[in-house]
Amino acid sequence: MSSVSQMVEQMSQPRPVATAEARVLLIEDEEIFARAVKRRLERAGYVCDMAGTLADARARIRSFAPDLILLDLRLPDGLGFDLLAELGREGRTAPVLVMTAFGEVEDAVRAMKLGAFDYLKKPVDLDELLISVESGLNHASLRQRVDYSRERESHAADGTDLLGESRHTRAARDKLMSLAAIVGTPGVPPPTVLIVGETGTGKDVAARVLHRAGPLRDRPFVQVDCASLPRELIEAELFGHEKGAYTGAQGARVGLLEAAENGTVFLDEIGELPLEMQAKLLNVIERRMVRRVGSVRERPIAARFVAGTNRNLPEMIAAGQFRADLYYRLNVVTLAMPPLRERGADIELLARHFAGLTASRYGLPEPRFETEALQRLQQYRWPGNVRELKHLIERAVLLSQNRPIAVDDLGIPGQTAAPGEGEGPWAAMTLDQAERWLIERALERTGGNVSEAARRLGVTRMALRYRIDKHQLAASADRADLGQ
Repeated sequence: MSSVSQMVEQMSQPRPVATAEARVLLIEDEEIFARAVKRRLERAGYVCDMAGTLADARARIRSFAPDLILLDLRLPDGLGFDLLAELGREGRTAPVLVMTAFGEVEDAVRAMKLGAFDYLKKPVDLDELLISVESGLNHASLRQRVDYSRERESHAADGTDLLGESRHTRAARDKLMSLAAIVGTPGVPPPTVLIVGETGTGKDVAARVLHRAGPLRDRPFVQVDCASLPRELIEAELFGHEKGAYTGAQGARVGLLEAAENGTVFLDEIGELPLEMQAKLLNVIERRMVRRVGSVRERPIAARFVAGTNRNLPEMIAAGQFRADLYYRLNVVTLAMPPLRERGADIELLARHFAGLTASRYGLPEPRFETEALQRLQQYRWPGNVRELKHLIERAVLLSQNRPIAVDDLGIPGQTAAPGEGEGPWAAMTLDQAERWLIERALERTGGNVSEAARRLGVTRMALRYRIDKHQLAASADRADLGQ
């Protein structure tokens, strides 16, 4: 069987494709062979329809809406090439697997140039055909996920701009623009980047800006939350797996690193990755090859690697919790995201930006702020940084009910003061102590409900669970979490 060829890039009417119960249209005029293929596909769990001519095929494509097409190139009323060309002009994206007589290599090459996914030589081995069908459906599903990711990124304007005019923000933005302009020579990927900073400072935003500002902007951006990946499935999630690789692996699956193709992989919270996976990730970054779980074949990847963390990785290395070789490989270029308390000039700009986005989302008038409310925003120390500001402003806009946003609408805890004038309960805390304090307060306010506390803190439930275990706060969360 030949290697995989190109597919039609643009998506139209996308919908999820599962290997089981996928719809396959068989276009074949040899009735005995066609019925044998149909029976084999249906035994494998596919829904199969048949057409014996091009005219019949055109009608069934419209009515049956196949997820994959098996196409004979020689039909009574014409050639399969004509149908392939029509499908391309119409923007239809169901992969087409062509069947050609032995020795007709030129036909196979022509079909691939017209957008066919792959080809099989007649007489067709039915087991080989099933493998090709599954491969075609898996790649179609991957293409849909990647295109959905691209579309989502293109519409996420509120989360992909590093807003602000403070000195720290301008410096971070200038460095991102410089890094984005670095393009490796053919076959040499751009340098890895490590983005460090406190929780909520916008490390993910910086990674997206880096991706969108450079030559990779039209390629996939895949964000991997290392803290929320199930420990027992991390390897399969990152690298993919083959059918039957482990219990429950009913079909082959592309991993997150492979899905990034030649775009950008953002490894968020890289410090939470288990040691054994750190070694495997280092090997992938060094060799630019990935091997799926249960496979003996390595696949090349050309993605740019960007990592983010709020942890002190050198301290983790000293404690034996992070590999020094992976740290040095990731730390080719480091970007430090400034905390919001050091971006005083940006606070009002960001508050007005988030207020406008919230009002637009809910069809409300342009929000206004009372002077005292803006002063309070400037005085607050923002332990949760930009993420905390965003959620606080969203709540304030909804609570203000079309009147100017007042101090009471902000719900800022305590009587906060300006720097140097009693900086709040976390002024003398370390980062870990402040994190523990925030989690304790969130669990108290939600009665131990971990999901609700995670929502209020702006993190995933898995990430909060990890931090609850790290700070030994399980007792605070057990009461309400037992029923979740």
